[in-house]
Amino acid sequence: MRPWELLDTAAVPGEGSELRLYRRGEEFSIKAGYSELMNSRVHGSEDALAELACQRIAGQPKPRILIGGLGMGFTLAAALQQLGPEAEVVVAELVPAVVAWNRGPLASLAGHPLDDQRVTVHEGDVAQLIRSQRAGYDAILLDVDNGPEGLTRKENDSLYSPAGLAAAAAALRPGGIFGVWSISPEQKFSKRLARSGFKVEEIRVRARGRHGGGRHMIWFGQKDRK
Repeated sequence: MRPWELLDTAAVPGEGSELRLYRRGEEFSIKAGYSELMNSRVHGSEDALAELACQRIAGQPKPRILIGGLGMGFTLAAALQQLGPEAEVVVAELVPAVVAWNRGPLASLAGHPLDDQRVTVHEGDVAQLIRSQRAGYDAILLDVDNGPEGLTRKENDSLYSPAGLAAAAAALRPGGIFGVWSISPEQKFSKRLARSGFKVEEIRVRARGRHGGGRHMIWFGQKDRK
């Protein structure tokens, strides 16, 4: 098996930590420290985050979605496949180099989703976008870390705090969906989500989709329709 080749590194703003992009043949990996954050061969659960969320807002004629975390573009690509031509998808990515990677060596992995005219890219903190909106989105999907505890950036913890969940609820339209991807379950977060007024679903999905792999967790919280 050929060795991994380091293609690029990028600092995480405000943290002093670093992301590293690797390639091995046709396979790509993004790591932080000793942890692999994503791999181009394993994205079934990221696909499911978008697919299941879009199914839950299928009745909206002109849906507007916010995706926190670009990754390798798989969640974005899966959303675009589910949505019609009138949809709008805003992607918030904190690390500018990740956007550059998705326009460069990673672009073909998910089918060049950043080239879609329905997509707007915001290079900055998704929390700022959430706080700036009132009833602005039909769905907010977060895949900015390995779950409700910040791994690459401790500031991400605020997204899952009571104040962060209240901001997400305010940014959603009535009946809107708040989706969170996690590498593993977290019972405390499920309870916190329910206390924030969301109707909570916990869904276990496979890392490789229909091909199996480890089981990851997706939370969906639905805002009241009133």
